[in-house]
Amino acid sequence: MPLDLLARVLPRSGEAPPPQMVQSKGSRGLRLVGAVTTALSFPASQIFSNCDYFPAEFSLVATIKTPTHKPPEDVSLCCCVSEAEARVTLGNPPPCSGPEQGQLWFNAQRKGLFVCDGLTWRTLLQNQERLDYVEDYQDLYTSSETFDVEIFSIPSEGLFMAAANRDSRPGSGIYQWRNGSFQLHQNISTQEARAWKHFTIGEYLATNDSIPPHQIFLVVANSREAEPELSVIYRWNQRRRRFLRHQTLETYTLSTSGAYDWEFFSVGPYHFLVVANTFDGQTTTISSTVYVWLNGGFQTFQSIPTVGATDWETFQIDGRFFLAVANSQKVSKHGPNLYSINSTVYELNRLTQTFIRFQDILTHSAVDWEFFTIGEEKFLVVANSHDGSSYSLNSVVYRWQGYEGFVPVHSLPTFGCRDWEHFSTDEGSFLVYSSATSRLSKVFKLRTY
Repeated sequence: MPLDLLARVLPRSGEAPPPQMVQSKGSRGLRLVGAVTTALSFPASQIFSNCDYFPAEFSLVATIKTPTHKPPEDVSLCCCVSEAEARVTLGNPPPCSGPEQGQLWFNAQRKGLFVCDGLTWRTLLQNQERLDYVEDYQDLYTSSETFDVEIFSIPSEGLFMAAANRDSRPGSGIYQWRNGSFQLHQNISTQEARAWKHFTIGEYLATNDSIPPHQIFLVVANSREAEPELSVIYRWNQRRRRFLRHQTLETYTLSTSGAYDWEFFSVGPYHFLVVANTFDGQTTTISSTVYVWLNGGFQTFQSIPTVGATDWETFQIDGRFFLAVANSQKVSKHGPNLYSINSTVYELNRLTQTFIRFQDILTHSAVDWEFFTIGEEKFLVVANSHDGSSYSLNSVVYRWQGYEGFVPVHSLPTFGCRDWEHFSTDEGSFLVYSSATSRLSKVFKLRTY
């Protein structure tokens, strides 16, 4: 049955006995018990108004028992069936482990029906969301300008965000998602931090106390005038519930032309690295290079013309593989600097085995792309940072529309936008952006229907 109607049928926790799986003469179904006879009913016209076009959502059907008395003609009782012999639970995600295997969980907020496979919740039915509009959700004031944000999760702790802040005191902030917003969790002393990266080593084995859980790390790229530059690795301490210094590394500039970003990706059995080269000392109109892993090392695969490249974003759509480059500015010894230039989406051509130009998009000193999905829809959002005269610009959300490519659908006012990150919580889907010219970072909520 349609999930919005199922949300009405299932009672909320505490309002009535929970639904249970029952069996009668070889047929199974859910027993729905309401406080009154009409608690589990709704007008039949809501679902049977056009029987010639029976909706695809009616993918699970069962025979149910109805009371012996004849119900009103405008009322119809419906039920959803599953082979799982367990009751349905509502609300926040309940535990899912061996004892809960086969248990059903209906999320009324997201209108989805899930089954526990003993390890995680698997989707049985879920309403496909579509992006409606973008809502200003949270103003997040950091200790100083923010050059990068990193979103990650820690098992049993929740969602976190690491902000790479310019000032060394109090340093960079680690924020935790609590009660529907980011709250400061910890400050870490950094030196003009440029980027954070979260990674883990080992597997999380919560059911085996004899094996240590996996180790969770954050590494920060510090930038300062004195050499050598020091980057620091921090490890999560479960007992103290904080990140503690683990190791310090000396980092140097690689033999690339002003490398600004690296991106790793895989296509089938092949592994690639692509570098965003920004400036060679004379001009920003230089090539960025794609490397492929062969014979135990990375070898040049392809050179792609870029203009002050600052970021690469890789993503797949329907089996097609894409690379999007953020071009920041056109600088040369002759002529004015140009900030409003094209950034380009490239597609891998499997016949020629090269990345070919797919789409040019006008951007304004673009410094970041972020790819994300809502339901079955695909999106790109660009960080427009400067147009030559102002840092107050609209950063744009583009939606994938097949043959048309990416089409602008939302313009979001930003100030010195430096980085975009997408994340999801029980409250919904969100975008957060950091500002390299202001202490204010913002969280936007993606309203769906």
